[in-house]
Amino acid sequence: MHSSAQPSLCILALLLALGATRADAAEPYVRIASPRDGARLDSMDLTRLVYEVLPGPKGDHVHVYADGKEIGILRQLKGSYTLETLSPGQRTVCVKVVNKAHVPIGVEQCVKVSVQ
Repeated sequence: MHSSAQPSLCILALLLALGATRADAAEPYVRIASPRDGARLDSMDLTRLVYEVLPGPKGDHVHVYADGKEIGILRQLKGSYTLETLSPGQRTVCVKVVNKAHVPIGVEQCVKVSVQ
């Protein structure tokens, strides 16, 4: 009986090891909680950008962009940033993970907003 139980234990140990590896190596991400995609913003108001980031092993910190132009550097992985007044029109706000050289690594999220 001992010999038939051993292969099962080996398979179980392998499955547990694979599960631990996946949990330890979570995929990097950026999540923008606010403003939401499609939001309407007032051009006279300051808008709070609320975000959460997991930069992954290649990322160092985070930059904020409005219409492709860098407007801020974020050193916290979770929090908020006050967007200065945005000019009226359709705007794209992005949060991008960058490396120590400030180069985006491809982990980002963008929202399109309408500023009135």
